Amino acid sequence: MLLLKYLKYLFALASLLVPIATTIPAHAGQAEIDLLASYVGNWKGEGLLVGGEEPETFTCRMTVAKGQQSKINYTGRCTLLNKNLTVAGTIAYIDAARQYQALMSSNTAFSGSAIGKIRGKTITFELKERSASEQNGNMTIGSTILLRDNIITVAFGIEFNDSGKTMTTSVPFSR
Repeated sequence: MLLLKYLKYLFALASLLVPIATTIPAHAGQAEIDLLASYVGNWKGEGLLVGGEEPETFTCRMTVAKGQQSKINYTGRCTLLNKNLTVAGTIAYIDAARQYQALMSSNTAFSGSAIGKIRGKTITFELKERSASEQNGNMTIGSTILLRDNIITVAFGIEFNDSGKTMTTSVPFSR
């Protein structure tokens, strides 16, 4: 009987609080949008590609620009020996869903998307291929973008499906 009385009290209290909560203006997202804008600028990075015969230096440049609304756009180019990897994409804060989202495409026919996972001051995007392509048919490509304390780190991984061998690199960027 006491439990029933307690539940009635909670429902009555909740019915009073719901109208108050729905009249509070929604300004969520401005801090998240400002955080993304803080990454606008020119970036340089260097890492090692491991998994081949021996580690090889991987150098990159990236430009992050303000996009429309709550988005930033990025383009990057990495050089490994005589080969170039180019990437382009968008990172946005989707206020309605209260989450970050990233999209990336590259000249390797990799095209991925991810929802940002927030842990403390770090936002991590684990981009997965959106669709398999004929060009990437015998390999699986993945990429991770990490935003933390005004540093961008981009990691790439390639797994050769036939052999199971992998090649990876992690490139920390700074201004």
